Amino acid sequence: ADYAQLTEIHSNDKWFQLYQVAVGVIAIYEPHQWQEVISYLIIGDNEALLFDTGNGIGDIYALVTNLTDKPISVLNSHSHYDHVGGNYAFKKLYGMDTDFTRARQSGQSNDAISIEVSTQALCAPLPIGVSEDNHIGRPYRITQTIEDGFIIDLGNRQLEVLHIPGHTDDAIALIDRAARLMWTGDSFYAGPIWLYAPETDLTAYESSLRRLSTEIANVDWLLPAHNTPLAEAGILNDVLTSFEIMMDGNATPVNRGDGMVEYLIPNEARFSFLMRDEKLPYAEKP
Repeated sequence: ADYAQLTEIHSNDKWFQLYQVAVGVIAIYEPHQWQEVISYLIIGDNEALLFDTGNGIGDIYALVTNLTDKPISVLNSHSHYDHVGGNYAFKKLYGMDTDFTRARQSGQSNDAISIEVSTQALCAPLPIGVSEDNHIGRPYRITQTIEDGFIIDLGNRQLEVLHIPGHTDDAIALIDRAARLMWTGDSFYAGPIWLYAPETDLTAYESSLRRLSTEIANVDWLLPAHNTPLAEAGILNDVLTSFEIMMDGNATPVNRGDGMVEYLIPNEARFSFLMRDEKLPYAEKP
């Protein structure tokens, strides 16, 4: 239903769906794979920025170079494999100056991510040439390191980087203050928010939620990296409150298998928290 309210952009590429979500902003959605990743092409007067490059299953380079003739650089919301999959094809890549960012440049083996193109992960055929036997995360190279507060000027469009560690230590948000837009990566999206990875730091995540919430008055819309591309900015207050409820032991735990527990918040249907149970400070476990 959320997508029905957006303007779809026609594309001959069957792996991606494109939606105009704001002036000069195209959401690049991968609806046929269980991650439901969303990358964003942000276009200024002189340059364009691709915020995340998806799973590396479809050819995102070919897609975006057909959408704009402006030079395209890449910035990742964080360095998990489902957001850096197309990095290898681009010449200019910004990246945070963290050990996690540097380590992830070496790519991912087939053993590590072949499940992402398995039958259970898909609801449509794979692009030609991609299979469970050959899918890898290709290595790439960061060409310019950045830090909190860094400004990317695309020409009459300035994007500010906010370092918001927690989901990973290199997680960032991106703000276009003039357009009142904020890209949140995996720190917020509708649905179960994954805080499951070993590198996730819950204390840092809570601090980052507090920082994001201070920007609510400055932005109207959040643009998350999974599921649906737009959410009203005020939801960040609810995310922070719900996270505190969970950390106080007042959420409902549901065992999802493989060591994952989903914590459901009373009277909250828009999101939940999916995590390793042992990360929580209180003793009672499902």
